[in-house]
Amino acid sequence: MGFARTCSVALVGVEGVVVEVQADLEPGVAAFTLVGLPDKSLTESRDRVRAAVVNSGGEWPQKKLTVGLSPASVPKAGSGFDLAVACSVLGAAERIDPRVLADIVMIGELGLDGRVRPVRGILPAVLAAADAGYEQVVVPECAAAEASLVPGVSVLGVRSLRQLIAVLTDEPVPEEEPDEQGRPDPLLAGLRLPGAGSATGMHSVGAAQHDQGHDLADVIGQASARTALEVAAAGGHHLFLEGPPGAGKTMLAERLPAVLPPLARQESLEVTAIHSVAGLLPPGKPLIDLAPYCAPHHSATMQALVGGGQGIARPGAVALAHRGVLFLDETPEFSSHALDALRQPLEAGHVVIARSAGVVRFPAKFLMVLAANPCPCGRFSPRRDNLCECPSSAIRRYQARISGPLLDRVDLRVEAEPVTRAELALRGARGESTAAVAGRVRAARERAAARLADTPWRTNAEVPGHELRTRWHAAPGAMDEAERGLERGVLTARGLDRVLRVAWTIADLRGHARPDAGDVTLALQLRTGVPRGVPMAIGAPA
Repeated sequence: MGFARTCSVALVGVEGVVVEVQADLEPGVAAFTLVGLPDKSLTESRDRVRAAVVNSGGEWPQKKLTVGLSPASVPKAGSGFDLAVACSVLGAAERIDPRVLADIVMIGELGLDGRVRPVRGILPAVLAAADAGYEQVVVPECAAAEASLVPGVSVLGVRSLRQLIAVLTDEPVPEEEPDEQGRPDPLLAGLRLPGAGSATGMHSVGAAQHDQGHDLADVIGQASARTALEVAAAGGHHLFLEGPPGAGKTMLAERLPAVLPPLARQESLEVTAIHSVAGLLPPGKPLIDLAPYCAPHHSATMQALVGGGQGIARPGAVALAHRGVLFLDETPEFSSHALDALRQPLEAGHVVIARSAGVVRFPAKFLMVLAANPCPCGRFSPRRDNLCECPSSAIRRYQARISGPLLDRVDLRVEAEPVTRAELALRGARGESTAAVAGRVRAARERAAARLADTPWRTNAEVPGHELRTRWHAAPGAMDEAERGLERGVLTARGLDRVLRVAWTIADLRGHARPDAGDVTLALQLRTGVPRGVPMAIGAPA
């Protein structure tokens, strides 16, 4: 009779649970039983592990074999348990000293030839192991850089089961033949599965892309929209851009992530963990340190936006945009049910998905940018020559596709004016560059962070309205016009709080100690979209 145990990690969303993998050998008819709520891919590990052990030069025990995954009440999915199952079986067969295995966490899939393949979710799995007090982790060699992001954990990267056995038994470690140069590494196959997130339009925009034309200086005109973009980046406020096709709404949204400050270390780990689970980590870059940008197509379903799928739910666009930008172009073309599903994560900063296989929680603190045409043909405008031929009923139906409760959660609403012939013909007249705007945004965020240092919030958009009204007051009389808007029904109570939040962001950008009447008036104009005769330019801090 032989017994051995080691550990692996089961992921539920981006949260991990350390699982003890136990192997028990008893006399009897040769059989392999796997218990502990395994899914289909984990059940198939019996054949993968047997073939991998034999092809790695080991001897498969011809006894009654039972492998248990504990705690048995936690659903376990995926092939990342293969390495732990193989080593626990070899420990029970006394090929490996069972005492060596007890305090090691092993994560990796086994090929039939014994090679160790990477799996998605290495970073959150290692984070869970570290939180549980484990100090030694074995992962696939190509995922060692990702696992090494977790401090206080000793990471061993192996390319094959043969190498791991040699390390655990103090034998010479065999060299593995590298794959042919110039060909893609087959061990990386499976990290990017079709439909696993590649259709979400997610990518990171950073300084390197400024040289490829992603600079705010290339946006012609649009003074109001540029100001709103700067305010949105400085305070984390949601933004709605309405205007005709070709006005530059998408150009502005694509340049927003580069205006945002780089992610802090903890934020980078959160974003990287989500993208690791989704299989969207950039090749050769284990840590995402730039704000992500996610732009799903308007045909995206509710599950694609908030997360879902069969079995354990996978992250959707709102989770992939965590700490970054979620851009919904052609917003009225999205399903109304999908759009309204965004209301809860906009308020809570996370999304909770309940399925029969379990409840999953994904972080979802993102900056949302909505873009829409004013009507089906895109040419309607109440302030210029109206070339629109759409019936008024069609315009009302089109604009009503974005619900009032969703719009009430958007702090900034700006009309993107069509670019004029004079602006296009004017040579050498470029707006401010991304670097200049990003510098002001960084300074404004530092002012807000200093003011909110003893609170759980870091940006003005996160501060509850009650706290703003009681702890941080605007200048005397500054809120009079906004409060009159509340009395007339132009603003809701939530809208008044959001005007105050935006006013604090404008004050931070201008270097004011607290919002004055000019800051609040500009915030009110950005909130309602109604011109109030104030200059839109933020300008350099005073």
